[in-house]
Amino acid sequence: MAEPDPEAAEQWALVNTPLGEAWSGRTRYAAAMYFYKRGEMSAETLEVYRLCSRLDSEDPLSIIRDRGVGKDWLARIAAG
Repeated sequence: MAEPDPEAAEQWALVNTPLGEAWSGRTRYAAAMYFYKRGEMSAETLEVYRLCSRLDSEDPLSIIRDRGVGKDWLARIAAG
């Protein structure tokens, strides 16, 4: 069994930062960049996080759904 990756676990927590917290949009975007660089997120999905990075209360997941991109990412988020 593989060792849990503490960095990935930390980034997962950050990409799931609750909406509305100060700087949460930027926090989610930085964590999304981590997953993008690992090949675990599409460029289209990352772009939504970028667009929401200055909007702490904006839910990137709803925009991802509306745009019809990031189906794999949405499934991963839903699985927790």
